[in-house]
Amino acid sequence: MSWTSSPSGPSGASRSSRTAWSSRRQAVRRLRAQGRYGPRFRDVLPGLAGAVVIVCATVAGLAAGYRAAGIVAPVAGVVLLALVVAVEIRRRRPGARRRRGYYTTDELHELDVQGLALAVARMLRRDGWRVRLLPAPDRPRLWARDADGRQLNVVFRPVAEPLPDEDLPHPLAHRGAAQSSFQLVVHRGTFRARDVRWARRQGRTWLLDGSALEHWAEGVRLHELPAPGPP
Repeated sequence: MSWTSSPSGPSGASRSSRTAWSSRRQAVRRLRAQGRYGPRFRDVLPGLAGAVVIVCATVAGLAAGYRAAGIVAPVAGVVLLALVVAVEIRRRRPGARRRRGYYTTDELHELDVQGLALAVARMLRRDGWRVRLLPAPDRPRLWARDADGRQLNVVFRPVAEPLPDEDLPHPLAHRGAAQSSFQLVVHRGTFRARDVRWARRQGRTWLLDGSALEHWAEGVRLHELPAPGPP
């Protein structure tokens, strides 16, 4: 029997191999398009090169210290490096990162209203605001003040229209600070046209939607957000 006529011969195996390789490439492309396959080698190459340079520089520095001051220098260098690594690992832990006011998109989506208020309070403190949390069972508020004396009233609700029982005395009304006070309405979704019209009628009111909130949680400062923020 001829090898070329058998589907299990070299020709059939070659075709099967090409088919499997093509299927794998298509699967990899789909995963990469969805952001689930992971980085390419060229994406991690700069970081890898930087790590190699740092390691080589560290070894060279320890060797130079040993020649100059004996065993004390490399030992001190290793201890210092270990402390730096330990501090950096501690800083990158999710709990420590969130306490400093940095949240991932998934973490924001998992928060309830009270958790969202705490996250926004932390982000304001990260940006230099002094913040006071005004808790409530269903819709907490925040009051914040920056170094320039500007005061911010932060509310959390899915739409900008005020609720019937929400016309409470503003906490800043008795301070004579009407010209330096602003209201920020935070919503993890998207505001509707009626909300934008309401904010314009109110004046000194800014709407912070889900997209801007995610940028803020990543580290962008409040006044640098693409959505309007306090000037």
